[in-house]
Amino acid sequence: MARTSTARRLDEAPIAPATNAWLATVMFLGAEAMFFAGLIGAFIVFRIGSSIWPPPFQPRLPVGITGVNTIVLLASAVTMHMALRSVRAGAMRRLNRMLATTAALGGVFLLIQGYEWARLIHYGLTVSSSIYGGLFYTLIGFHAFHVAGALAWLILVFVRANQGYFSRQKYTGVQVCAMYWTFVVALWPILYGLVYLY
Repeated sequence: MARTSTARRLDEAPIAPATNAWLATVMFLGAEAMFFAGLIGAFIVFRIGSSIWPPPFQPRLPVGITGVNTIVLLASAVTMHMALRSVRAGAMRRLNRMLATTAALGGVFLLIQGYEWARLIHYGLTVSSSIYGGLFYTLIGFHAFHVAGALAWLILVFVRANQGYFSRQKYTGVQVCAMYWTFVVALWPILYGLVYLY
């Protein structure tokens, strides 16, 4: 009898549906993935079609410092995951701390990248200097734009978290922000390997 009652309670337990925000984010990320697939495809076509790559007399990309910067961005994915786990556990102080750490790491990534871009422009690598320069700034620039957008979103989530907006039962804002942040972080090693190392 007890087993039947338990089975009935399990059968009657509702399955939590995906929220509209979650579904919208999934569709948006699908569109973003196709967008970057197009840019990556264009880069590969030009890369394979060129006998010498990178072209002569173009400054070499900063592989070492960008490798360190890659680690910084990957670390931000870890802290973002910890933020999501914190809100699910109801640990709001830890949520705030992890969101702040993630935002700081994202800011460091953009600052280092901006500094390296300024150096490359100073040494003559510009959008108009060659197809190499144009592809570099288009592909890496769009990624930087997306990281900046994700950082702005993250800061907004951090402000709301400090206002006590989220709880164990209500954390969709943190979840969808984490989804987008994870996307831009996961995309970067692909771009780094393709553009800087290939």
